[in-house]
Amino acid sequence: MRKPKKPRSRKAGLPPGSLVHIGEIKTATPGISVLDFGPAALREAEMPDAAALVAYRRENSTLWGNVYGLQDAADLAAIGAAFRWHPLVLEDILNNNQRQKIDAYDNYLYIVLHRYEVTSEPLDVVQDQISLVIGPDYLLSFQERPSRTFEPVRQRLRSDRGNLRGAAPDMLAYSLIDALVDSYFAVIEQLDEYSENLEVDILGRAGPQVLDNIHQFKRCVSQLRRNVYPLRELLGSLHREHAHFFGPEIQIYLRDVYDHTVHIVESLDDLRELATGLLDVHLTTVSHRVNLEVRALTVVATIFMPATLLAGIFGMNFHFMPWLERPAGFYYATGLMLVIAAIMLFLFWRRR
Repeated sequence: MRKPKKPRSRKAGLPPGSLVHIGEIKTATPGISVLDFGPAALREAEMPDAAALVAYRRENSTLWGNVYGLQDAADLAAIGAAFRWHPLVLEDILNNNQRQKIDAYDNYLYIVLHRYEVTSEPLDVVQDQISLVIGPDYLLSFQERPSRTFEPVRQRLRSDRGNLRGAAPDMLAYSLIDALVDSYFAVIEQLDEYSENLEVDILGRAGPQVLDNIHQFKRCVSQLRRNVYPLRELLGSLHREHAHFFGPEIQIYLRDVYDHTVHIVESLDDLRELATGLLDVHLTTVSHRVNLEVRALTVVATIFMPATLLAGIFGMNFHFMPWLERPAGFYYATGLMLVIAAIMLFLFWRRR
């Protein structure tokens, strides 16, 4: 997993609530989109900057603002002042190296989530932080860069499927969390497919790159599991400790998302064990191939050992040696070597 280019040490010594962007800048041009909706209407708009979002006057009961690529502390401070957020919330939004968590305040809820996608050659899992601020009549989402993760939710709002327009922000928050968790299954499928290709390479004529690929696969799975694991605790606490932010009808859906998260964590556990198994299979396969090569070399060396012995005997500097004075002595000695080699080859063949 890629590490942020701006480390947390930049904030060392600063007071709590200091707005300093930490993390990689993944988009050069920030963007803000707004969906203003109610039971009978929907309005979409693109905001040029944070000031336009602050000055926006909604026409319907619920506001969903999606902000991506925001790194300017002044713009975020203006948004926070308009919605009356705590400075620690603004600090966490600018820090793209947060653990998945949930913080409850008097009249709004702050949730940190992660989005993942898999890249190949070399294998890597790219992580994006998504922050959700859920208020009584609004929801603001902050992403590091634009993505299509929430596009199904936008389509549902446009077509009013499932009566999402008439629901409160808690239903919208559930829909976003559910869309994000569903995207994890695509990551699991990509990693599972990568493991199958690794297995084929291992059982074939594996090159030196295979070992590096196994270690990279194991590293990605372990880091992904470590980052996804807090999501299970987060979703569990939503209906245990923060039930007043979600209606009773939403609690059932949250439990369903929790079950999906448990499934994801179990799948990552299986992938981690599979990575360890692939490493063992690779080492065993390499050892087996070395044994086969050593055995072949041993057979060849054993076959030529009698010939070496005979050549050494007939090469001794004695005056009286068998076949030494005969014209056909060389052919006798060579024939004896070939006969012994043939007998040994036959015996090796019989014993397989």
